Amino acid sequence: MPNDDSPAEPPEVAHPARRPLVLAAVAGFALGSAVFGLLWASSGSATGPAEDARAACAALARAAGELPGPRPDVELGLSPGLLRRIAAARELSAAAAEISGTYRELANHLDGVSRMVVSLNFADPAGRWHLTRATEMCGHV
Repeated sequence: MPNDDSPAEPPEVAHPARRPLVLAAVAGFALGSAVFGLLWASSGSATGPAEDARAACAALARAAGELPGPRPDVELGLSPGLLRRIAAARELSAAAAEISGTYRELANHLDGVSRMVVSLNFADPAGRWHLTRATEMCGHV
């Protein structure tokens, strides 16, 4: 009569055909994960200072069309969100300039535009100059 305390076969010998299946599954999982990671990395999620500068320029483009003209006799009526878009453009350009000095001039001009808008002095020649220069620079970002 067989002893119930000992297994019929040792575990290594019980299923020798499973080992290649387990190795193939692990290799397939690793390869699939690598391919998935590469596809995710190349899916277009851009980061870095260039993307921040482009986002700043997009915010400026939206806000520039809503800015009142330089005539001081016109009653001000700011569109909702204008101040926040200008502030966002300034902050995004500052973040880009902090990482890459290439965007320092853009950040300086957007800061000048922001000061003009916050002061509500749309006739300020310096602010208008900064707006023109920032818009020109955004065409090349």
